[in-house]
Amino acid sequence: MAGAQTSPSDSSAGRSLKLVAFGDSLTAGYNLPGSAAFPPVLEQALRQKGLAVEIVNAGVSGDTTQGGLERLDWSVPEGADGVILELGANDALRGVDPAVTRQNLEAIIARLTERKIPVLLAGMYAPRNLGEDFVKRFDAIYPELAKKHGLVLYPFFLDGIAGDRALNQADGLHPTADGVTVIVRTILPTVERFIATLQPRS
Repeated sequence: MAGAQTSPSDSSAGRSLKLVAFGDSLTAGYNLPGSAAFPPVLEQALRQKGLAVEIVNAGVSGDTTQGGLERLDWSVPEGADGVILELGANDALRGVDPAVTRQNLEAIIARLTERKIPVLLAGMYAPRNLGEDFVKRFDAIYPELAKKHGLVLYPFFLDGIAGDRALNQADGLHPTADGVTVIVRTILPTVERFIATLQPRS
């Protein structure tokens, strides 16, 4: 079975790497069966590649970067080998000052770095109707933080499904199960690259 195999980065025999998918409704799987949410679908895709990885779903629907910062310590348990950080969409939808979003994300990254937990930063783009200045400031947050802190960056979490009615629910904001499948397929090479940099904790 693929799930019984270990990745090159898994030096502890029989131990899976433990990742935490830390985000909002896009991670939590809003209005989808639990098995169709991003974390379990990604976990299955990785196991099919022969990578022994467990992905914890730490997504909370409606969460902002401020909410994520406030719950970070108990949402990312000790023993996590890495975090996929997917937050900021709700900040943009609510028109939160991008400076605040940046500050919160940087605080989350700093706290995880202090705990020696590597981060894959999943980026987001602002809705284009919020004005050129807002869009420019918001969109710059993720690549600039990734560069500053040396993080693996996935530029746009909704790449491949944004604006596609067939892959989004009726609200136009949340992916369908098929949409999640596309997200996973598109982000998979970046997650594999991230995993290759990790060392499992004893």
